[in-house]
Amino acid sequence: MANLPSSVCVVGLGYIGLPTAAILAQNGVNVVGVDVNPRHVDAVNAGQLPFVEEGLGEVVAEVVAAGRLKAQPETPASEVYIVAVPTPFREEYKVDTKYIDAATDAIIPQLQGGELLVLESTSPPGTTEHMRDRVLAARPELEGKVDFAHAPERVLPGRMMEELVTNDRIIGGIGTAAAERTRDLYAVFCKGELFLTDARTAELSKLAENSYRDVNIAFANELSLICDQLGVNVWELIELSNKHPRVNILQPGPGVGGHCIAVDPWFIVSSAPTLSRLIRTAREVNDGKPAWVIDQVHLALTRNPGARITALGLAFKPDIDDLRESPALNIVDQLATELGDTPLLVVEPNVPELPARLAGRNIELRDLDSALAEADLVVLLVDHKEFKALPVERLAGKQVIDTRGTWRELA
Repeated sequence: MANLPSSVCVVGLGYIGLPTAAILAQNGVNVVGVDVNPRHVDAVNAGQLPFVEEGLGEVVAEVVAAGRLKAQPETPASEVYIVAVPTPFREEYKVDTKYIDAATDAIIPQLQGGELLVLESTSPPGTTEHMRDRVLAARPELEGKVDFAHAPERVLPGRMMEELVTNDRIIGGIGTAAAERTRDLYAVFCKGELFLTDARTAELSKLAENSYRDVNIAFANELSLICDQLGVNVWELIELSNKHPRVNILQPGPGVGGHCIAVDPWFIVSSAPTLSRLIRTAREVNDGKPAWVIDQVHLALTRNPGARITALGLAFKPDIDDLRESPALNIVDQLATELGDTPLLVVEPNVPELPARLAGRNIELRDLDSALAEADLVVLLVDHKEFKALPVERLAGKQVIDTRGTWRELA
């Protein structure tokens, strides 16, 4: 077993940071989690979760009770820092490093020399170097005395606790020593292979993986548009096409969400705008799919003016509560704006209340039974297990827009 660091500070207790902190603590490391959100800090210190993730709650409760994980708003001194904060867009889809910069600035006063700083946040090539340069600009005496690396996560929401352990990992260091030191850190819990490279290659590898997936989803989404125009059932078409031994077309949907696939390709585009033509086009296809769904709703309303609409799902993928970059959320937001005072019923079994951007508007969060009872038009946006288990007989007499192919017998 790899040697345990004396202490690890995980900055950012969100969907990536908290599972990472918990699994390190589960493997005997003393971890302090830092977050600016008091709700996250309070939840973790109570041994509870601030969001839904299968299998994480039990681990957090265990390691907090054992005293190996605690949360706080201030950044402490530590041997290792893992930075797992958001990386949003700014103009022209360039990365906004404000959260990385804020995390780095809070770490800088704590540095004594000998620390390892690992950036987990998905970032364009050069961001780890940007973090290093920010540290050395403030503390030039630390030149050559602090290690920097990038270790992008490659996990699927809903399966994080399993995939953090079993998935292979790419580790890119600014220098060989930093890469090897980071490998030893992740070897504490990772049973997959740990592949070493430089920081820029590691940064681009994560973006390339998600861009590959985005391009394939865009192909399926574009097929769905073509099939709609030609009067062909896209679900049957894909099923038949996939009978070919070397064809595996993905399933279309209402768009692409989450903080990875919906975001990462734009970082490549912004880094090499004249060369990333296919990646840009795929993003535009997927970003345009919610508008097509809304057009389908408008078409249905011309056939049945004043129809009561129920939208099923707000999360960006099934059976989680993660709303980041969710096309379903964007569709509901736009529909509510266009409907004016007409109430829009929404069912999202994984969240207890509407997100702030929808609150106080003509949107009602309902349970499935009451929302279906009042619906004339049902729009399936996320194929949560509760919706997949719904007998199609419950939809009799209602107009249905199924963006996920869940009820294909109604197509």
